[in-house]
Amino acid sequence: MSQVQTKSFFSADDYLALEEHSPEKHEYLAGEIFAMVGATDAHVTITMNLAFLLRPHVRGRPFRVYMLDMKLRVETADAFFYPDLLVTCTPEDHASPRFKRQPTVLVQVLSKTTAAFDRGQKFAIYRQIPSLREYVLIEQERMSVECFRRDERDRWVLQSYGPGDRVELSSLEFSSPIEALYEDVALPENPDEPWRLSEEKPE
Repeated sequence: MSQVQTKSFFSADDYLALEEHSPEKHEYLAGEIFAMVGATDAHVTITMNLAFLLRPHVRGRPFRVYMLDMKLRVETADAFFYPDLLVTCTPEDHASPRFKRQPTVLVQVLSKTTAAFDRGQKFAIYRQIPSLREYVLIEQERMSVECFRRDERDRWVLQSYGPGDRVELSSLEFSSPIEALYEDVALPENPDEPWRLSEEKPE
């Protein structure tokens, strides 16, 4: 999210009506609408690489993969978000044309303007979704992937991946070299990292 577009209160129906005709994308949280910032080349390429890897993997199975423009509804938080990538397997979601409610996997490609929110408040909201099994954070300035995985005790366990590792999404029985996610991405030689929250751990 970026700065608030307006401080007037909007209902969820108001938001959906406005978003349908807006030339820009916005996210919605508890009556407020937030304009989204544009994505970088690396952001879009990483998202596309992962979607292209997942699409043939789930073919013939009940999972469906959506990227960038599909909204996610989190009713317990009265929120609509645009995950970078969403995987769902429920017939109800398949039949819903404008937004999904029951994701199995959610993916966010981090940026300097969104990293703190994606790691913090957004993840706290996503943890309220009963169907969600894995939440994946991908850095675009270094080869680094974090996967928060829900275990049988409803705890979120972090597994980190770096150069030479295979990224695994156990809920999809998916595995890929991390390098495949970063194909055609020009990584900086000495990326700065003041925006990373190295010690923060979600519950």
